[in-house]
Amino acid sequence: MVLEDSECSVFELDITEEDVETAFGLVHCTMMGIPKGNRPTILTFHDIGLNHKSCFESLFNHKDMHEIMQHFAVCHVDAPGQQEGASTLSSEYTYPSMDQLSETLPMVLQHFGLKSVIGMAVGAGANILTRFALKHPDMVEGLVLINLNAHAEGFLERAAQKITSWTHALPDTVISHLFGKEEIQNNHELISTFRHLITNNINQSNLQQFVKSYKSRRNLEIERPVQGENVNVRMLQCPALLIVGDSSPAVEAVVDSNSRMNPTTTTFLKMADCGGLPQVDQPGKLIEAFKYFIQGMGYMPSASMTRLARSRTASNSSLERERNRNRGGTNTDEQRGRSHTDVSMESTPGAEHNSSGPTHSVELSC
Repeated sequence: MVLEDSECSVFELDITEEDVETAFGLVHCTMMGIPKGNRPTILTFHDIGLNHKSCFESLFNHKDMHEIMQHFAVCHVDAPGQQEGASTLSSEYTYPSMDQLSETLPMVLQHFGLKSVIGMAVGAGANILTRFALKHPDMVEGLVLINLNAHAEGFLERAAQKITSWTHALPDTVISHLFGKEEIQNNHELISTFRHLITNNINQSNLQQFVKSYKSRRNLEIERPVQGENVNVRMLQCPALLIVGDSSPAVEAVVDSNSRMNPTTTTFLKMADCGGLPQVDQPGKLIEAFKYFIQGMGYMPSASMTRLARSRTASNSSLERERNRNRGGTNTDEQRGRSHTDVSMESTPGAEHNSSGPTHSVELSC
């Protein structure tokens, strides 16, 4: 595969597809590029109703992503039976739980000789990669989690889902999971495209099993650490970037997940004028945030930055003004030390971003 980077130079990208044998069945993987020295590989995992192509192809084909792909190899992972052209899974096959799916990933890393990864995942995939990072922190350097839900499905949700399953076809159930009501009502072309992909590109029997596995997930049981109290809480050891579109059906779940994360290593990004799949709806903004995240981890120091670089300068000025206003306060530093970095990528300046708990709200005009 030949790609053109942002400066119009051309580079070749080796692509290999393999079915990796794991303790929980074959996992289809697509490796793009060659792992580079001690650098982590970007590893992706898709949501229900999608596979790596329908979930991430538009993002990784975006011209702004090519600069990143010159520095990192990419490993796309498809859940068992979700890749294009997959045969119907055997009736004797028990579909893996979310925990078991996370346990396929060490075997994927071993197969390709990868030491560590930067994870990028959506929905069910975000839940799986979080479980992987919690159990194998030495293998994960960072996580970009889109539409993460840290909770098990509640009783009311299960009851509503059961009623919905009686009256709606599987593709409709998946569509309502991926997209908000406003998007479904107004963006007919997008919804039609994804309905076609869900119906025609994924084996429906296999999809039903993956959906059932996600709906049966356990709580992640992560908890925000509080200084001097719950020191031994279960939490991610790596930096995390939580992302959600402002009209996504996952907004409440992501806000709740954010409230449970370690505030010193977590960034929450709510993208304005954005639907259920930010990587499809606004890939350029997501890539800019991803570059910034990678730079924060110490990689790509000379990456070309546009929106975030300009906004960061403005945000630093705002924070300095805030510090000047609060110098007379007694607990400002304590609050600042406990805060998340909350980022709202707004299309129009001046919009407010609300979140629970004390935060630094860094608003970016993009």
